[in-house]
Amino acid sequence: MFEGSAVALVTPFKKDAVDEQKLKELVEFQIAGGTRTIVPCGTTGETSTLSHEEHNRVVELTVKFVAKRARVLAGTGSNSTQEAIELTRHAKAAGADGTLQITPYYNKPTPGGLIGHFKAIAAAVDLPIILYNVPGRTGVNMLPSTVVELARSCKNVVGIKEASGNIDQSTEIIQALGPDFTVLSGDDSLTLPILAVGGKGVISVVANLVPRDVADLCAAWEKGDRDEARRAHLRLYPLCRAMFLETNPIPVKTAMGWLDLCEPTLRLPLTAMEKANADKLEKALRDHGLVGPRRKHAGC
Repeated sequence: MFEGSAVALVTPFKKDAVDEQKLKELVEFQIAGGTRTIVPCGTTGETSTLSHEEHNRVVELTVKFVAKRARVLAGTGSNSTQEAIELTRHAKAAGADGTLQITPYYNKPTPGGLIGHFKAIAAAVDLPIILYNVPGRTGVNMLPSTVVELARSCKNVVGIKEASGNIDQSTEIIQALGPDFTVLSGDDSLTLPILAVGGKGVISVVANLVPRDVADLCAAWEKGDRDEARRAHLRLYPLCRAMFLETNPIPVKTAMGWLDLCEPTLRLPLTAMEKANADKLEKALRDHGLVGPRRKHAGC
């Protein structure tokens, strides 16, 4: 259901408010670039600094703008189980095709706590769930055994965005659950390795800049053109790495500002890139053929 290229969409701001017109333009840019799934209100979408009203509005608008031309996987996770349920209920009512559920952050639940949390959401809202494991941001790693138990006990737990950086974890999940369970890369630089062990796609940061490149990589793999997929991966790799010169989404939003895709505005506590890192980012963009001789914006 959520195979191929998905974008972890940024949330565009203007004068510290959500820029709704720009959000529409970004959705159109993604669909034109071959992106199959739009993922609003994730980490890249700065969901942690959105109010509940803004969060719900972004989900509603994304569903409206997509207009069934792609799938919408709404980020509705929280470290509060009840809050996650409420956000997920709203996403279902808004017409989202599924929900991305991050492991609870800060409170660091045990495996039993993770199972209880996700089972409660799955029981409360009949909507496909993609689990999201990103221990570098949450402080808790969801083990393959936990994923397997959730997939086997909850019919609407249909996949996982794996961003642990550990290919072994993806391999163990795929080995245990087989092709009916969807494993998606949560790290652009690991998309090809995860596809190679049986993954089905990526929820991508770099697709905010180059949606066609990411879609083509996934399509080449699906067609069985391994050489073309490898070429696409190697060409994208330096740009993928540049997206994490500083905390995501600082680099990608900075680049989007330079490319006039949206304002590079970030909400505190995220701040503008340091010059040394901005210079490295500019080089990666130039090497990929994305910027002219001068940056259009200085920092964020």
